[in-house]
Amino acid sequence: MRFHRYLSPIGNLILAADNGFLCYCLWEDSMDNQLLDDWEEDKTTHETVLTEACRQMDEYFSGVRKSFSLPLKPFGTVFQQHAWQALQKIPYGKTISYAEEARLMNSPKAVRAVGNANRHNPLMIIIPCHRVVGSNGHIGGYVGGTERKKWLYRFENVCQ
Repeated sequence: MRFHRYLSPIGNLILAADNGFLCYCLWEDSMDNQLLDDWEEDKTTHETVLTEACRQMDEYFSGVRKSFSLPLKPFGTVFQQHAWQALQKIPYGKTISYAEEARLMNSPKAVRAVGNANRHNPLMIIIPCHRVVGSNGHIGGYVGGTERKKWLYRFENVCQ
């Protein structure tokens, strides 16, 4: 696994790829540093998918890109994979509730499990778990912190 640090306006993201697939996009300050010890840093982004991911992140944070088109390989359970697929259907600048996400997955009673799957999303921003809020409209949790989630929500709404 090779990784690259991406400097976003709201903190460093660690992008990690393996065999041409992007596997991780994590907030550096909220991840297990042991992972970085096990991965090889790609300071010059020789890994093509890392170069492309950085380019698409630049476009996203400049307000140009609304969705990502990268070869992804997120690691997770079958249920988590289904939850992450549902997240990718949420339009840019829109939000849905955890209950709505569970319904999209045909698992309407699995609201807590959906929240847990989102908490384990290995591809922050790219798989947009920041677009899910509580049924009462409350911002809800976010691995990168609620301030980042609020920032992303405001940013996407301004750039629509």
